[in-house]
Amino acid sequence: MKFWVYMTSCAIALREFFAPSYRPERHYMRGPGPACQKRGGPMRTHVSFR
Repeated sequence: MKFWVYMTSCAIALREFFAPSYRPERHYMRGPGPACQKRGGPMRTHVSFR
């Protein structure tokens, strides 16, 4: 029985190594890319509260 548990855990580890189930690049945005800048021109980066 311990052999099958060991083999299963090894198989799961290999699968996670080659095809991870969690891919942060699918969930997090890092900001507007170059296509957004081409569409709208330069982005405003400074905000003034005057």
